[in-house]
Amino acid sequence: MSTAVQQQNYDIADIDLAERGRFRMQWAAKEMPVLDLLEERYRRERPFEGVRMAAAMHVTSETANLMRILIAGGAEIALCASNPLSTQDDIAAALVSYYEMPVFAIKGESTAQYNAHLNAALDTEPHLTMDDGMDLVAMLHTQRSNLLDGVVGGTEETTTGVIRLRAMAAQGKLAFPVIAVNDAMTKHFFDNRYGTGQSTLDGIIRATNVLMAGKTFVVGGYGWCSKGIAMRAKGMGANVIVTEVDPLRALEAVMDGFQVAPMSQAATAGHIFCSATGDINVIDRHHMELMRDGAILANSGHFDVEINMKALELMSTKITRVRDFLDEYTLEDGRRIYVAGEGRLVNLAAAEGHPSAVMDMSFANQALAAEYLLNHSGEMSGNVYDMPEELDREIAALKLTAMGVEIDTLTAEQEAYLNEWTLGTAE
Repeated sequence: MSTAVQQQNYDIADIDLAERGRFRMQWAAKEMPVLDLLEERYRRERPFEGVRMAAAMHVTSETANLMRILIAGGAEIALCASNPLSTQDDIAAALVSYYEMPVFAIKGESTAQYNAHLNAALDTEPHLTMDDGMDLVAMLHTQRSNLLDGVVGGTEETTTGVIRLRAMAAQGKLAFPVIAVNDAMTKHFFDNRYGTGQSTLDGIIRATNVLMAGKTFVVGGYGWCSKGIAMRAKGMGANVIVTEVDPLRALEAVMDGFQVAPMSQAATAGHIFCSATGDINVIDRHHMELMRDGAILANSGHFDVEINMKALELMSTKITRVRDFLDEYTLEDGRRIYVAGEGRLVNLAAAEGHPSAVMDMSFANQALAAEYLLNHSGEMSGNVYDMPEELDREIAALKLTAMGVEIDTLTAEQEAYLNEWTLGTAE
């Protein structure tokens, strides 16, 4: 790759938070052994030497450890936030101070700041993109399309972004290959289910401090993220209702022991509502009109569109911040509805995001996907690609090794049996 002058300025909340951020990075790293193993190889091989990357991601201690290993591999990276409320300001400061990394991210930034930060990351003229929600790639294809010729490929971290990318590719608009990291088995099986499940409940509890036991908890959708939320809410003693539009997923939820109902029915029963579908208005005005006084709404989908916040504002006579990251909406009839994290991604708006142990696998996928794109750039076109299965299995094997878990291996006889169609009942 040709080397251009990388922009060295930054826009963060407070550089004096750097030392606290460094300690938090180190704490997270203790549960990210797969990234450590990759870092050892990257320091030797330097696979990203001279490669410029632009990353729009949640600026957390886990993300910082991904940045650490990519820099060890020679990458020049500019990082911005993928959500206005998901930045941890001390982490942003640590990356700038200890890694001299251009970071453009402030927790609570305005929409104008958010877009300016996306632009600042793209000013580095990246060869690779790392996105979480596809806002960076969307801007690259619209406002900054003059940079497309220099882009080798990109990776996408989350369900919402993959949905958008597949729609873009179907219309023939995607100019470079993107690997759907979100769809890797070591990502959605673990990150989406166990990470989202735990961190979403963490965010709701931090915002509200309500007891889950005995409450009726309504989960919008039953994809991998919603499965995790439903599982964890049930584990804390809540009575869980799942809403779905897909008959297969709805059937799965029933077989998993959950009540399934339309949102219009669940709206009258629920105490707490959380949507994670990737679609708009999952919790809409006509649902909120039916909710009990004191209902709590949260969103764990990537964008702040799953709750119809504009409708709720129009229904309200007063909006009051009653706790950090919890707003009370007083309706004309006197009922109160509470919204956690402004309707944004609650596990990052009101908590710290996924535990580092699961992000260890997700971010190993990111690093290996970026390396794969560089090694196969001439073989891939403007489309969305699955994570190569051999890399997925490599990450799983590394994680098991790091956890001290051993598994069986096939004998030569067993492997031969699986590859021979003439064998059947033993003679």
